[in-house]
Amino acid sequence: MNDDRETVILVDAEDRAVGTLGKIEAHRLGLRHRAISVCVTNARGEMLLQRRALRKYHSGGLWTNTCCTHPRVGEEVAEAAARRLREELGVDCRLNFLCITHYRADVGAGLVEDEVVHMFHGQFDGEPRPNPDEVMDCGWFSRERLIEDVARNPQAYTYWFRHYLEEHADAIFLGAASD
Repeated sequence: MNDDRETVILVDAEDRAVGTLGKIEAHRLGLRHRAISVCVTNARGEMLLQRRALRKYHSGGLWTNTCCTHPRVGEEVAEAAARRLREELGVDCRLNFLCITHYRADVGAGLVEDEVVHMFHGQFDGEPRPNPDEVMDCGWFSRERLIEDVARNPQAYTYWFRHYLEEHADAIFLGAASD
């Protein structure tokens, strides 16, 4: 779907829907909206990361969590998480809800992310099939390697993924709900 026609669900601080707006416009205005992030690990405890395609409307070329999206109007957050995981990486696995988190960040090009994020975790031991329109690279990363690389090269990772590592590392690697 074309980014200018997609709609996001605007929410208040308690994640109650207060309206809808086109995705790009919501980001230009920096309005709070609902989002979803998925973190998938394998049996070795490694996390599947993706490097966002350069054509993405922001943060292209940066490494990030397995996938993320905005739920469509009328779509349950768990359904959106599973849909986007299939669309971006060709991965189908059981997802468990972890927590809700919030962040606000300038992501460049005059866009601001202000997201109330529903986080999910899954376990998958197959080979991802990345969609080249969405993902330019992907790979499995151990917690130790990832934390070291993010400390050395924070500019190579999305703001939100760095936030998840700082605030929810145990949850996203172990698949356990965080407080």
